[in-house]
Amino acid sequence: MRRDSKLSSILHVLLHMAHSKVPLTSDELSGYLGTNPVLVRRVLAGLRERGYVSSGKGHGGGWSISCDLRKVTLRDIYEAVGSPTVFAMGNRVDHPACLVEKVVNQSLASAFEEAEALLIERFKDVTLADLSKQFNHLNAKHKGEIHANQPSKK
Repeated sequence: MRRDSKLSSILHVLLHMAHSKVPLTSDELSGYLGTNPVLVRRVLAGLRERGYVSSGKGHGGGWSISCDLRKVTLRDIYEAVGSPTVFAMGNRVDHPACLVEKVVNQSLASAFEEAEALLIERFKDVTLADLSKQFNHLNAKHKGEIHANQPSKK
């Protein structure tokens, strides 16, 4: 089963934006992810509505961070991208009348709900500034290497 990487992907491009001195185009941002620029624009448009990013048109335009990284948490971004399902695992529902299936599903559902609540609660403790600080630390170690797949500048 494929995992939903929307949260990870948007955090990825947000950090690139946060460390760029100029606005980044959807094409540039999609290059960091190896995805379609339309998908990047669609998600960033939702973040723009919440005031986390801004966009400019024309020459020199692109996407920029417009929020205080110290005030925006992973939970804020998680909610802004639609609160995607945290776990890929789920309950079997092939035989809803089966008592064994009911017991198993009740037990698993409870565990999944508790784990998801704990994870989402933890998201409130991590800000974009925390991620930026971790990046800066790693970047200093790697002497400026930002991304192994960074698109080439034309």
